[in-house]
Order: sequence, then structure tokens, then C-alpha cells
Amino acid sequence: MKRERACVESRRNRIIEIMEMNPAVRVDELSKTLGVSLITIRRDLQDLEERKLLVRTYGGAIAAMTEKDDIQLYRRLIAKYAAAFVAENDSLFINTSSTALQILEYIKCKNVTAITNNGKAIYCEHPGEVSVVLTGGELRHPKEAMVGDFALRNLQPIHTKKAFIGCSGVSGDVGMTTENFNEVSINELMIDHTAGEVFLLADHTKIGNNSSFISCPIEKIQYLITDEKAPEEALTHIREKGVTVYQVRKTDF
Repeated sequence: MKRERACVESRRNRIIEIMEMNPAVRVDELSKTLGVSLITIRRDLQDLEERKLLVRTYGGAIAAMTEKDDIQLYRRLIAKYAAAFVAENDSLFINTSSTALQILEYIKCKNVTAITNNGKAIYCEHPGEVSVVLTGGELRHPKEAMVGDFALRNLQPIHTKKAFIGCSGVSGDVGMTTENFNEVSINELMIDHTAGEVFLLADHTKIGNNSSFISCPIEKIQYLITDEKAPEEALTHIREKGVTVYQVRKTDF
């Protein structure tokens, strides 16, 4: 009996280890990996959920997270989703948004050039086929934002095919807003110098909220990529302004 119980605990611990590498798992995949029946895996997941170590979903489970972890996961999902819109030979603007910067990790196309005023791009992993160009400028902490006249002058002659822009808030009435006044002119220029689509990346905490300074009206945004927790009323208002809205889900991970 003790040996059987130890075997069960060992298997359940293995499930937790698997979920540390992959926060979303499926019952059929766990069954195959661990060599046990679907029913056994479902019992394991039920037990682990009761111990608040995971949350069961239809056909699988996701890791239990703090609110901060939850938001960080959605931001990563948003970046991964956005990267799918990048095509071969594209040129991109990426602003100081940490969510937008994560796109670099997921780009799978060749000959892509990303121009950014986010100093943290220096430390961001990205494929060798992606060239990253920094605007230069006055470095502002803690975001490592490159701003000021020097950055603006360097951006002036550049026109890209697409822009991936993050924000502090976005609403149908006010548009895209930021908490940092010195980033407004950079955001404006990037959006105005984008020949193709402008993608706004914003997790649910920013939807329907307005920050201190307006970067652009909502009419200049073609696409909004957010997550499943975004308030529907605010999204409806944004859609009414002609913006196409995409929502990522944890089950997409």
C-alpha cells in the first residue's frame, strides 16, 4: 500500500515538474508521457487542483499562478501571437513596451529589421535572421527608454512596414495613452511613419483605462492584441472605432 502511494505521489510530482516547463498541459499528452490511463491522469489533476497546485481546464490543466504571474503569462502570449504577423523582409517599429519587445524572441521569418527605442533590446534573445537597430538618445530609467531630440532625429528618415506598440492604457474614446510624457513624441512618430499596419499590444489591465498622455487617437490603430480577461464593454467600443481585436487565451500556450 505504501509503495503504491509512493508511486502515485511520484507521478503527481512529475506532473508538477512538467508544468514548470510548460504551464498548460493536456490529459492525453500526460497519459502518453507517463504511461497511465486518461482516468488516472484526471484523478491526479483533480487531487493537484484540490491542493491548489493547478487549475483544471477542458481537456487539461494550467499552472496555478499569482496575479502578477498571470499578467506576465498573458503578456508573453500576446507577444507570441503578435510575432505571427511578422513576414519575411519586414521592417518593424517596436517602442519601449516590454510586451512588444518580447516579439523578437518569437519571430520565425528571415531578413527582418526591428527598430526600437527600448534599450533592453540589447539583452533580448532573438534569432540571427532578425536585425535589431537602436535609435539612440537620452536613456531614461527604469524602462531604459531612449528618448529626446537625438532619438527623434534618427527616427525621422525611417518608414517601416509595421509597428508593434505597447501602452499604459487604451480606450475607444481617448485612444492610446502612456504615463511617460517623454515617450509621446517617439510613439507618435513611429505610428505616423508606419506604411502598413499598426498593432497595439495591451493586456487586460490596460483595456478601457486612460493614462496621463495621449500618444495617438484610436483611429490610427488597425489591430489590438489583448487577452481573454479584457472587459467586453471596452472592447466593443474599440471595435466600433474600426479596430480589429484579437484575444489570446491560456489554452493557446
